[in-house]
Amino acid sequence: MSFMENMDVEFKRQIVESLKKEVIAFANSEGGTVYIGVDDDGSVVGIDDTDDTMLRATQMIRDSIKPDVLPFVHIQSVKMDKKSVVEIRVSVGTDRPYYLEKEGLRPKGVYVRKGSSSHPLSDKGIRDMIRETSGKSYEEGRSLNQDLTFSTLKEEFKERSTDFGKSQMQTLRIVSEDGLYTNLGLLLSDQCQHTIKIAVFQGTDNATFRDRKEFSGSLLQQLNAAYEYIDRYNKTEAHFDGLIRNDTRDYPVEAVREALLNSIIHRDYSFSGSTVINLFDDHIEFISLGGLVTGLSMEAVLMGVSQSRNPYLAAVFYRMRLVESYGTGIRKIMGLYEKNLVQPVFKAAEGGFTVSLPNANEIVQNKREMVKNDSIDADVIEYVRQKGRVTRKEIEQQFSIKQTKAFKVLTALMDKGYIEQKKNGRLTVYVPKESRA
Repeated sequence: MSFMENMDVEFKRQIVESLKKEVIAFANSEGGTVYIGVDDDGSVVGIDDTDDTMLRATQMIRDSIKPDVLPFVHIQSVKMDKKSVVEIRVSVGTDRPYYLEKEGLRPKGVYVRKGSSSHPLSDKGIRDMIRETSGKSYEEGRSLNQDLTFSTLKEEFKERSTDFGKSQMQTLRIVSEDGLYTNLGLLLSDQCQHTIKIAVFQGTDNATFRDRKEFSGSLLQQLNAAYEYIDRYNKTEAHFDGLIRNDTRDYPVEAVREALLNSIIHRDYSFSGSTVINLFDDHIEFISLGGLVTGLSMEAVLMGVSQSRNPYLAAVFYRMRLVESYGTGIRKIMGLYEKNLVQPVFKAAEGGFTVSLPNANEIVQNKREMVKNDSIDADVIEYVRQKGRVTRKEIEQQFSIKQTKAFKVLTALMDKGYIEQKKNGRLTVYVPKESRA
């Protein structure tokens, strides 16, 4: 079986120097994927040592391309025609133009994707791209509060054995070139004015509160506190397959983590409102302000395309190993629910984005209840046919169920046409549909 190169797919038989320009071209254009271990004609030859190839590719991309494009690159080993190949998936970068460090910002160093190949960008094209992407975002703006402290951020870097000082703050864009704190610095500081609000409801709607909590401080502090709070409500239930016990959380831990990170990294902080998380009996929803970035569709998001509204915040989370790369979170959530009866729901509207995760244990319980009800229904039908005439009280006693349950079962069987209700003096009795009282 063979495949074809196109605008967003490039093949390499093995890792070569030209890989760098392909990654640059995809990051500067509409994104795309490079497959190493596939010939130009699309025939799969495979890679013997994928780990070595992935390591070499990572080093090549990290050391040769500027600005840092790794947050937009995801490298993994995949199977094609039963052979191992290396897949390098590149999302559209936010710091365009990307270029070869040794060539600089000139046509020899800057590439874009045209058709099924990569081409140098002209001097005018480079200038236009710089102009297009140079507008300052919210996180680059100057913070109105310059009395900031970073105790949480420093502790997080310390735990990861990573230096955190003036040079790192400038590199991460926490401090601007003029030495003042940026809005990114404000978000990561102990004085961050944005919060996460979590509400826990009884049942499947928001009619009855059980608990509510608001988390403040650095976004990193909010992330940790919110996750721990949700985790307390993420119960574990045992399900048995014969003698084998399987413990299942209400929500996959990794799905909760990804949804929470998504709500923090991609929200629009120019809005003053809080990120909202609602826990119901049957689902949990994460609501973040801002909707999708202009030009990005819901369909593209579900395909794995990502354009971060806060690229520098995302870069900090990437450096702290909280995220792998852009564009993987939602696809990871979908993969975690792949075998579930009910799937996650992603909704985008003007000014807002929602991720809703279904409670896996609640789904199993509902299915069991349906099976149980079907079993009772069949037994009641047979019992009525055998007796010819029964009362609701007899059904309660025979099947050890309460009055309300017995009434629901009998009403359902009448609606389905299996039995009918008759009057026998002062008594109400139930008889098979085809019988006469």
